[in-house]
Amino acid sequence: MADTLPRIPLTSLIFGYGPILPLPIAALMAWTLPPPVPTVVMWLAIWWAASILIFLAGVRRGRSFRGDEEARAAPLIAMVWLFLLGAGALVSPTPLMSLVLLAIGYASVAILDPIAARRGEAPPHFARLRPPQMGVALIGLIGLIVHHATLTMPV
Repeated sequence: MADTLPRIPLTSLIFGYGPILPLPIAALMAWTLPPPVPTVVMWLAIWWAASILIFLAGVRRGRSFRGDEEARAAPLIAMVWLFLLGAGALVSPTPLMSLVLLAIGYASVAILDPIAARRGEAPPHFARLRPPQMGVALIGLIGLIVHHATLTMPV
């Protein structure tokens, strides 16, 4: 099946992975650098990841415009879901809650975009691009979640 999936354009690789790489880098920094760097990096990663998730929600909405026809429900529901997760991460009362919301959002993109690509609601190459791309983001987010959880656990 992988051979039947369309090739991923170079620009999608660059603009797909480039903005995601700060998340695993942030996790690495949180694990290896002394305080207060981990806290600062975590909050910057939350802001960055939420911004990207809200951007992806907007892209979904933009792709759902097709002339005068009514947008289908699935892309609109996905758009609202991603937007709420990203916005929720920005206003969450705890960094752990923010990171969990973001992880749910990025996992959702990894699942929803390949489905959207097969339905013609997203570029066909998203079926191949999004799962590993969001996997890289999730590695960073999970690394930050585990780091934060280990700092806040009672000894």
